Amino acid sequence: MTLKIEPAQEADERAVVHLWRACGLTVPYNDPATDFRFARAGTSSDVLVARLECGRVGATAMVGHDGHRGWLYYVAVDPMLQRQGVGALIVTAAQDWLKARGVVKAQLLVRETNTAVVAFYEKLGFEVAPRVVMAKWLDGRE
Repeated sequence: MTLKIEPAQEADERAVVHLWRACGLTVPYNDPATDFRFARAGTSSDVLVARLECGRVGATAMVGHDGHRGWLYYVAVDPMLQRQGVGALIVTAAQDWLKARGVVKAQLLVRETNTAVVAFYEKLGFEVAPRVVMAKWLDGRE
């Protein structure tokens, strides 16, 4: 299987959001289409896609940095392509994106409901970091 990893284009939005939903990465309180557009518009973020030879999006990783640490979000692999090394390829591409910008540490968050993926990330060298994550909605939501 040949994959081409590149930044997502505006026209990829529908396919990318569909993949995120198919992989169970979306939640009611985040609009994935808005997340896609916001990441693509930023100078310190992007959405990477792995395309099959036919042009179809087979995997994604939203990547960005806050000036201190790099972050990976929406790492998704088409269920038909899972367990074939595609996840490792898209994560490596996201790490390379960060390295090219001088970022020395990559982090990601895993929802408590998605613990099955923890072993995948551990195989790629990530480790569980004991932290308390706190959040506050700035748009008035509770």
